[in-house]
Amino acid sequence: MNMVSALNSALGLILEENANAIILGEDVGKDGGVFRVTDGLYDRFGPDRVVDTPLSESAILGASIGMAIAGLRPLPEIQFAGFMYLSFEQLINHAARFRSRSRGRFKVPMVVRTPVSGGVKALEHHSESPEAFYAHVGGLMVVEPSNPYDAKGLLIRSAHIDDPVVFLEPTRLYRLFKQDVPEDAYEVPIGKASVVKEGDQLSIITYGTMVPVVQAAVEKKNVSADIIDLRTINPLDEETILNSVKKTGRALVVHEAPLSFGVGAEIAARIAEKAMFELSAPVMRVASPSFPYPFPGYEQYYVPNENKVSAAIDKLLSS
Repeated sequence: MNMVSALNSALGLILEENANAIILGEDVGKDGGVFRVTDGLYDRFGPDRVVDTPLSESAILGASIGMAIAGLRPLPEIQFAGFMYLSFEQLINHAARFRSRSRGRFKVPMVVRTPVSGGVKALEHHSESPEAFYAHVGGLMVVEPSNPYDAKGLLIRSAHIDDPVVFLEPTRLYRLFKQDVPEDAYEVPIGKASVVKEGDQLSIITYGTMVPVVQAAVEKKNVSADIIDLRTINPLDEETILNSVKKTGRALVVHEAPLSFGVGAEIAARIAEKAMFELSAPVMRVASPSFPYPFPGYEQYYVPNENKVSAAIDKLLSS
């Protein structure tokens, strides 16, 4: 399966398993979603389970929060991550806080799916990488898979959690490659990173669109590196990161989102606090510049690529 078909398989299994599960969003029904992630589910489960909504992100999430509190398990889709800002107030002030506000009396079990990141020559609001916004908020889990197998297992796991999950799907990876993915249901744990390659010269911590970029750069340079795919941004698998860095003595964090105040800064801070004396060189970061996403003709200069990762590896190993 590619990532689209893996996510589609996961959604079908979730709807089959739980009669209270409901998909809602713009064009998710008859059209099967803008990227066809929900293709065929409308015909299988009907318009009461796969619901086409008006073009209102705030209404989609507001309705989903009410459904979740009332006992349903909504799976809202926001067509692009940049459109999700219109529902920011609903997500931050209500979904993330309702369990705490009600002292545990009410839960908000919902999974908000949205495509993220660039590399597909789309406009700025279609290419956002907003994970740091949501990871900063207590009460929200933030998940971002990098491959079809993890995407299916993480989505099924997210649908079994009684708290809101922001599930970020890298657009560029939707159909980039295929993997062997079981037809049956399975779970990938939330909060557990994957060590996709082991080495002893440096640790590279990454996620989402940058995982295949880092893998290609490491293979091309033939360096011995731990490559850690976070899979979940919040909760963060600090243990796997620190164990790797203490082994290799060098750390590089790579993400597509802008550099300033991002996930890489949080990881670098934790390494500095808890593994500084095991470091042989300062922690380095490779990320996009801290300004708005450019027009499509310029994104190859904006988004990190193999050359930028390779240059950082050279600099880090020579430190």
